[in-house]
Amino acid sequence: MKKSKITLLLVDDHPLVREGLRSYLAQEKAFEIVGEAVDGAEALRIAKDLLPQIILLDINMPGMNGLETARLLKKTVPKSKILILTMHDTKEYVSRMISTGVQGYVLKDSSPSELIAAIETVQRGETYFSPKVSQTVLNDLVKSTRTKGKKGGAELSRRESEVLTLIAEGFGNKEIAAKLFVSVRTVETHRERIIRKLDIHTVAGLTRYALTKGIVKLG
Repeated sequence: MKKSKITLLLVDDHPLVREGLRSYLAQEKAFEIVGEAVDGAEALRIAKDLLPQIILLDINMPGMNGLETARLLKKTVPKSKILILTMHDTKEYVSRMISTGVQGYVLKDSSPSELIAAIETVQRGETYFSPKVSQTVLNDLVKSTRTKGKKGGAELSRRESEVLTLIAEGFGNKEIAAKLFVSVRTVETHRERIIRKLDIHTVAGLTRYALTKGIVKLG
């Protein structure tokens, strides 16, 4: 059976950037660029019509910026995954984009191979952050949690702590199952229990908890 391609929507106001992305990604047989948009309003219209699997979204655009565009895309096309592609790596930009629920954040100076890896990772239902911004993300999450003084939540079992550690380190369910020598379904069950016990429903939130509790250490 022929494997279906990953459909992409490119959203960037710079023609040269879109042309470069289109030229490179078109060479990948696993991808299909179904549309391009120059601003947030156009991105919303096209995404609603084409329902791309992944939207590559810039932050700085005329009119509606990437932050507001991401929020509206989440409501308009909830099944589409959003991968931020930008030059900004400050904690303010990264944290605000994470708050919208985007699945990935890649810098424009990243290598083409990293962008491909990011797209494939996000398509699998996991999150991806460029190595250059991941440390900034984690540091900011720790500071944010300490400032807010959140409660620790319920006690986790030894196995749940192991699963949480691997989630915080960026591993997906299949990878966790392989590392712990259990089934994917078992990992999913542990994950559901962790979410229920802690009342935390995002990978970013689980990572924040693991860091503040010392379950995972900053590198």
